Amino acid sequence: MLNNRVAVQDVQLPFVFKRCLLAGLISAFVISSGAYAQQASDGTIDQEESESAAQSLERQSEEVKQDEEAARTATHWLKQLAETVSEQNFQVSFVVTRMGQETTPYLWRHAVMDDGTSMEQLNLQNGPGQEQIRVGNTVSVFEPDSQPYSVNSGAIHGPIPSALLYNPESLKAAYKFVTVGRARVSGRTAQQLRVISRDNSRFSYQMWLDESSGMLLKFNTLDLQGSVLEQIQVTSLTLSEAPHPYFAKVNKASLPQPMATRDGETPTHNWELGYLPQGMKKVKQDVRRLPGTGQVVEYKMLSDGLVDVSVYVQSARQALGSDVALRHELNTFLSVNNGNVQITVVGEIPLPTATAIAQSLTVTNP
Repeated sequence: MLNNRVAVQDVQLPFVFKRCLLAGLISAFVISSGAYAQQASDGTIDQEESESAAQSLERQSEEVKQDEEAARTATHWLKQLAETVSEQNFQVSFVVTRMGQETTPYLWRHAVMDDGTSMEQLNLQNGPGQEQIRVGNTVSVFEPDSQPYSVNSGAIHGPIPSALLYNPESLKAAYKFVTVGRARVSGRTAQQLRVISRDNSRFSYQMWLDESSGMLLKFNTLDLQGSVLEQIQVTSLTLSEAPHPYFAKVNKASLPQPMATRDGETPTHNWELGYLPQGMKKVKQDVRRLPGTGQVVEYKMLSDGLVDVSVYVQSARQALGSDVALRHELNTFLSVNNGNVQITVVGEIPLPTATAIAQSLTVTNP
């Protein structure tokens, strides 16, 4: 009805008015077209476009330079962190906080003895206590209600990834390190760095390093939406010229002897993974028998240096239960059946990444 009324009103307009209106529109179009043609003939449009393109390239070039400078600065701070934790005498208290859990306090010490031996201690401060002591390349573990044991390792295994502390360069295949700026953490001036998964398949991280020493002061683990999943916060930091007196009391002769490693060839598996996140690789494989059920599972451990992922495979006929996808704190647990085998992926990775790993599995010799 509205369109009909408009049409009727248009027909009733005086003919002369309609001609004038049409002439005005044509005249405006011609004038506009002429002005544009004149600008084009003078080269004004081309010049403006060229200048805009040049400015865009200049901005892009400047952004690339800034990114490269941020990466170089990050490398400097990571190098200082590695030197401090390897070469300095220090005592650090820090707490680990996860959503919905109590804050867990730790005491961490490091010393370089007069004979050049590197020693380290990590002590869980709550409950009956758990302690790790490293002397050179041997780590001794003391846990409540368990027999002490030792393993050959150049670093203790704690909440802070050892590769981040001692060999951050090894993480650059999987992550980008970018400086953000200065901040204040635990009363100390710090440099903030972002740690970003190169292919966005893993969580990202924020870290703050003490400007005067390079020591790690704070470390956040973020999910894909940027929410904090875990936070490690240093509450006190002391660097000293001499080793802490604690290390002089360690009786090296009383520490357990390192456990003997199993000799023999690595078991072969008849399956392969077609997809791994960038910078992640297989570091171990084995065959295990599950306690209780006695079921045999084949196992591969994947790592990018910052995150470890375990993949278990067993016959679908032996599998118990249906497909399961869970996330507990940082860990994702995914168990799926592809018809031939049951695949279980466990690790501190997003669920889509665990799913992609599981779906990429192919059986080479059923």
